[in-house]
Amino acid sequence: MANSLKFSTFPPNNSLNKNAIPIVLIHGWGLNSGVWQPLLKLFSENENSNFQLITVDLPGFGINSAVDIKPYTLANICHHLEQVIEQPAIYLGWSLGGLIATEMSLKYPEKVLALITVASSPYFVEQQKNDWPGIKENVLASFHSQLAQDTAKTITGFLKIQAMGSPHIRHDLKLISKLVMAHSLPSQKTLTDSLALLSHCDLRQKLPNIQQPFLRLYGQNDSLVPKAVIDKINRLAPQSDLHLFDHASHAPFISHLDDFYHVLITWLNSHFN
Repeated sequence: MANSLKFSTFPPNNSLNKNAIPIVLIHGWGLNSGVWQPLLKLFSENENSNFQLITVDLPGFGINSAVDIKPYTLANICHHLEQVIEQPAIYLGWSLGGLIATEMSLKYPEKVLALITVASSPYFVEQQKNDWPGIKENVLASFHSQLAQDTAKTITGFLKIQAMGSPHIRHDLKLISKLVMAHSLPSQKTLTDSLALLSHCDLRQKLPNIQQPFLRLYGQNDSLVPKAVIDKINRLAPQSDLHLFDHASHAPFISHLDDFYHVLITWLNSHFN
């Protein structure tokens, strides 16, 4: 298919394993699938043959930097995912990736076996009048304005915010930067279009419609998805399970890799074993 998304399988055999349950990993804003490398390694070391991990870069990012979709919307991104990931799969999305995974579970329920969101929210922006915790509007606005001036500096600043609150912030920041910078930076337009998803997409009223097993993972010290929002999402998705990682920030699969893996694989085995 022209302009179609590329994905990588793990173990890297370039084909889907019909005997294993696929888990599609979707990264967050500004980054790429390189962030999953420590988790992929841990899965490999523990020989989890029941599952096959699939990493996919969003349109305009990583190995899909040449994929240009118009308009850049959740629905359009999910359409491209659905076209290339043919098997029903578990979808795990981090941050912005959580929004996309959630939209997949709603739009293509027959293709989503389970939904897992990591440090994500159905609506990322703080609303004081509705008492909804999130990212302050002026922070998002500053990212929009900074992108027009210095893309690399904006991404670096965003990485610092993600690591804030971690007990080993310098290590986390260094590792995430190293993993992500293995690929070239996305274009300013891609970053602007995808940042708009964080600013405007609101899936709160759709959460009760999720029928698949649903796991939500959070960091206690996350400054982008504050823990105060968890109880509010509980009421919107009472059928879901959740876990809060103590002392973790926005990337618990980096800062608390072993704990993250244990929580994830325990939940997966309880539903798919």
